[in-house]
Amino acid sequence: SKSDEETNSDELRRVPDLIIRHILQTYLAILNDLSPSLSRNLFSFRKLWAFTGPGFLMSIAYLDPGNIESDLQSGARAGFKLLWVLLGATIIGLLLQRLAARLGVVTGMHLAEVCNRHYPTVPRIILWLMVELAIIGSDMQEVIGCAIALNLLSVGRIPLWAGVLITIIDTFVFLFLDKYGLRKLEAFFGFLITIMALSFGYEYVRVAPDQAEVLKGMFLPYCSGCGPTQLEQAVGIVGAVIMPHNIYLHSALVKSRDINRANKKEVKEANKYYFIESSIALFISFLINVFVVAVFAEAFYGKTNMEVSLQCNETGSAHSKLFPANNETLEVDIYKGGVVLGCFFGPAALYIWAIGILAAGQSSTMTGTYSGQFVMEGFLNLRWSRFARVLLTRSIAIFPTLLVAVFQDVQHLTGMNDFLNVLQSMQLPFALIPILTFTTLADSGVCTIGGGLLILVVCAINMYFVVVYVTALNSTVLYVFSALLSIAYLSFVCYLVWRCLIALGVSRLDFRGSVQYPPAVLMDEQPEFDS
Repeated sequence: SKSDEETNSDELRRVPDLIIRHILQTYLAILNDLSPSLSRNLFSFRKLWAFTGPGFLMSIAYLDPGNIESDLQSGARAGFKLLWVLLGATIIGLLLQRLAARLGVVTGMHLAEVCNRHYPTVPRIILWLMVELAIIGSDMQEVIGCAIALNLLSVGRIPLWAGVLITIIDTFVFLFLDKYGLRKLEAFFGFLITIMALSFGYEYVRVAPDQAEVLKGMFLPYCSGCGPTQLEQAVGIVGAVIMPHNIYLHSALVKSRDINRANKKEVKEANKYYFIESSIALFISFLINVFVVAVFAEAFYGKTNMEVSLQCNETGSAHSKLFPANNETLEVDIYKGGVVLGCFFGPAALYIWAIGILAAGQSSTMTGTYSGQFVMEGFLNLRWSRFARVLLTRSIAIFPTLLVAVFQDVQHLTGMNDFLNVLQSMQLPFALIPILTFTTLADSGVCTIGGGLLILVVCAINMYFVVVYVTALNSTVLYVFSALLSIAYLSFVCYLVWRCLIALGVSRLDFRGSVQYPPAVLMDEQPEFDS
């Protein structure tokens, strides 16, 4: 009948739908069986967001006023030729931060706590003092940056000494934000990084550097026509980018997330997302640093004091006296950098530059405070309140900076940055050697040797920077003092290297058999620590 034919026709039409439905049901069943392994291997933005925060706090150290000054001097002295050095230093920094993050994730302890467990009392105290020196030096750079930014924003109405005192407010800002939880503080840091990106990005767009030259300088390792000045600047870039206290900080910040360390797969997942987050954070910091280098490379490379002085006089700048009327190559720092931007590109460029420097100083001072807190608690088991800790370090940083600001001019204040970069370069082995010691790859000799060589190269570069700085002082008394200090310094470094070699498996160096270390932590397994 006609109705039967229609029914059969409808059933035939449903056959493809039934087949597709069956295939989908089978596929979903297979996915359901594989879902545990797929969920571990597939990328999840939700999980990345859960682990986002520590890497961005860590990346602030790559954007502090000391780094910004190194960037602008690199651009003004070498043009685009040293961008590849900045890229290489950032990649090395990422690899070192990866070691620090893994240490915290796998062991549940940060680097200072591990050092406390495995170094004897006297070396442990010396190590703590060296790291504290690095933190204080970084804090002084941040105070200088904030004071200069406030002076520029107020058109000189806020003197430098007053700007130094105003930075005490950072203490109360930090304590206020800290009460609202770590996630709120991480969001505030993200806000400050955004301000820096917009400020220095504006300068980049305003100056409009040659993009081909930027890419060439970034990916072609060359420096044609470079001399000792450019070589020193290249070494200074590495010294400014890799900060010793930042290794301690990152190993502690990753402990803020709840991770089941008894579950090897969960630990691997945490390490993966922390590495992705750190890569994103350092990529953003690298772009901001490139903005600064490119701006000064395009606008001021090869400029003389005479050219800048004439331009500032034409625009009616109140700072034209900063630049002597001679044909010597322009020398810039954070303060002069803002002034010359204002002379060539208008007052807006000066004020926006100052806002970026202020954001850099404000953010980095808080990460320095966190570093000091973790280092003191880890090395000494002292549970000071954050208020007392911040007050102590900020007072130590402000006192010498205030003296220079009161009795000297802005050139001497910004000139302190060179000394502070040297100070932090000297402390770098006291972070890199311990992190290699406690993150040994027991099953990969190639990686162990590679990590050791990487740290050796970084330390050698920074030591060269220190030697160059000391030899430029031209003082016999300082030479003798430096020689005596170097003997003690190198002796302690050799001690740390000795213990590191034992951890790497050179057991014959352990003459008494008293040195014990945990198993390798980079295998994503929780090691058993000896008390």
